[in-house]
Formats: sequence, structure tokens, C-alpha cells
Amino acid sequence: VRVVDSGGGVVQPGGSMNPSCTASGYHFSLSYISWYRQAPGKEREWVAEISWTSVLINYADDVKGRFTISRDNGKNTATLQMNNLKPEDTGVYYCRGQNYWGQGTQVTVSA
Repeated sequence: VRVVDSGGGVVQPGGSMNPSCTASGYHFSLSYISWYRQAPGKEREWVAEISWTSVLINYADDVKGRFTISRDNGKNTATLQMNNLKPEDTGVYYCRGQNYWGQGTQVTVSA
């Protein structure tokens, strides 16, 4: 099993970023996919999830209206489009499918 998170970086407040993950070795297309994040000195928190058919999507309250989760089962990828980013969105972002986690990708929102 392999899950690779990518697409992080540094962006100014109000900017956008779209980290993604690519998975192999398990039934990605039959799995809920979730994004989590961990800010410095804080516990990892859930951000968003998407069902295998993309019909059911949920977001944490503080990212609703700014983040959009999507997936492409043909490519075994999932993406988190993040708009209007705030400094408090800074952290390492992780993709999870079943009990498989990516290594995380750093997102830093700073002026």
C-alpha cells in the first residue's frame, strides 16, 4: 500500500492551494477518503471527507465554504481545493483512506 500526499507550499493569506494524494495497493474507489491536518503544537484534526461515489461530502465547520474535496477514482487520487486561506490553516495536511495515511504535505499561510 502506498499513499503519497503532495501539493503543499507557502501562500499568502487569501490565497489558494490544492494538495492532492495518490494511492495504490488497496481499493481506493471503494473507500471513503478524508483529509486531516495538524498544526504546530496541536493534535491532528479532521478537515473533510468524501464517499466513494462523491455523493456524500462533509467539512469541518471552520473550512466550510472555503475548501472543496474531490476525487478521481480512475486515477486513485483525491484533491483538497483550499481557497481564501488563513494563517490558522497552516499545518501538515494528510490524506487517509481506510486506515492508510499519506506522509503529509506542509501548507504554510503567511504574509
